[in-house]
Amino acid sequence: MIRRLLLLSALLATGCTRMRLVLDFVPATDELTETEVMRDDGVGSSGPKIALVDLSGLIVDARRQLPWPGENPVARFTESLNKAARDRGVKALIVRINSPGGTVTASDVLYQEITQFKQRTHKPVVILMGDVAASGGYYVACAGDEIIAHPTTVTGSIGVIMQTFNFAQGMRKIGIKADAITSGPNKAMGSPFEPMPPEHRALLQGLVDEFYERFRSVVVAARPGLAQEDLRWITDGRVVSGKKAAEVGLVDGLGSLRDAFEAARSRAGLARARLVKYHRPLEYVGSAYAWTPTADSGTRLSLLQLNFDGYPFDQSGFYYLWDPGRW
Repeated sequence: MIRRLLLLSALLATGCTRMRLVLDFVPATDELTETEVMRDDGVGSSGPKIALVDLSGLIVDARRQLPWPGENPVARFTESLNKAARDRGVKALIVRINSPGGTVTASDVLYQEITQFKQRTHKPVVILMGDVAASGGYYVACAGDEIIAHPTTVTGSIGVIMQTFNFAQGMRKIGIKADAITSGPNKAMGSPFEPMPPEHRALLQGLVDEFYERFRSVVVAARPGLAQEDLRWITDGRVVSGKKAAEVGLVDGLGSLRDAFEAARSRAGLARARLVKYHRPLEYVGSAYAWTPTADSGTRLSLLQLNFDGYPFDQSGFYYLWDPGRW
């Protein structure tokens, strides 16, 4: 709260005239609520519901700290699933993914959460891909009963990356030498301050290969119709359009939110339904396309030359991620 007030004071001090200060009553709870964003003709206000849950931005089990605290996307997504599971009026779920992926573990957690949601509720889950549903975003999508992509969706990137940096050569040029004291020969594996020996690279490559095989097995289980010749090239890390993904069977078909709504309604055996979107009480929802804040939405305040578009956590680790602009 103090950080927000300081930032607001700085902005007001610059003479910015396109800002307003609003004092209003706020809900006593931050629990997720719902807003109806679409309805079939002939269905009443108490008719069956299909819940729309967004997964956008970087998939990480972490939260942004500055300038405004963001939500942990794993926690928020799980909270949405639990709300849909408890509500008997919700007959199906649409998970709209707009994500380049994220960490290996966070992606797997959400995949497992959707799988368990289906097992305990028997409510169908339709995946709708947005601009990007690549790498970890596609991994999560594999948990759905049906995957629909826009023709222009970027998907695929089935693979693992561990990005490392090495400053050893540059440090030597200015007379600096790292001298870590470790408990074993592999404790400093991946250190950016020392050249990576072949044995360390082999160990890290083994982990990358292990996580890749897990990803590939998830794809094979979710897409049994993929031809072997297509499986070889579609899992080599490349990205493809939604149109190409539909051609080879990486997704079930092409369409929009309305098509996903129709597919979810059909799988739930409903003639008519209402589409509701989950959100926090103070988040504005003017339509089904309302933006849902995430832990990695990125914030730029050009007036103060602040840029918070980087990672909200340490960069080390293994990722199911396609986001070349970050590396």
